[in-house]
Amino acid sequence: MAATMRLQKYLARAGVASRRSSEELIRDGRVRVDGEVVTVLGTKVDPDASTVEVDGRAVRLEPPRWIMLHKPPGCLSTRSDPEGRPTIYDLIDADLASLFHVGRLDYMSEGLLLLTNEGAVAERLLHPRNRVLRRYEVTVAGPVAKGVGGRLLNGVELEDGPARVEAFDVLPGGRGDEVVLELSLREGRNREIRRLMEAVGLTIHSLKRVAFGPLELRDLPRGAWRPLEPGEVYRLRELNRNE
Repeated sequence: MAATMRLQKYLARAGVASRRSSEELIRDGRVRVDGEVVTVLGTKVDPDASTVEVDGRAVRLEPPRWIMLHKPPGCLSTRSDPEGRPTIYDLIDADLASLFHVGRLDYMSEGLLLLTNEGAVAERLLHPRNRVLRRYEVTVAGPVAKGVGGRLLNGVELEDGPARVEAFDVLPGGRGDEVVLELSLREGRNREIRRLMEAVGLTIHSLKRVAFGPLELRDLPRGAWRPLEPGEVYRLRELNRNE
């Protein structure tokens, strides 16, 4: 007999919703286990033997899946867009459509984006207390004043509170009057880098996420994706081993 699993974790693993949203489904009486409505959080199910339904539809546990996508600029981190703009789900195979994106990149940003059906792990990776490092290459209009790095490292006041970078460096390879910066952050606030750059008087020409936690984008082409290797998934889970 397989080990039992909490119902909300089962739903998240099955790709129904995130763990938090799965808890709402349970509270709302939309989930049945072996024909009975279940509203108690923490109810245990046997993944091999229990019959789980959401809104009358059978839900089966899928094996864990993780992919890395190189999101291009001009693409939304969402499932659909009423304006018809391209989304990240236009770039991946149809059998991956149930995967959740782990955080997001804004419309004109590009770079590393993870998608998975392990909602509970994804939520922990994104939780502020876990301070998972993200690294970016940011091309700005030069010149960059000498004290900008110090200001960003010490912290800049934004409308939703102070923000700071963990690391700041100037990379070679800027074209013309452009300067390429490498920034590392441990937060994932909405448009945080763009707001930081504006606060220190810099104009962004392009923004690319090149690393998330232990994973690096490397040479994955724009618009392409690949499954994560077992060792990469293990390293992601290790970030949450004390959770």
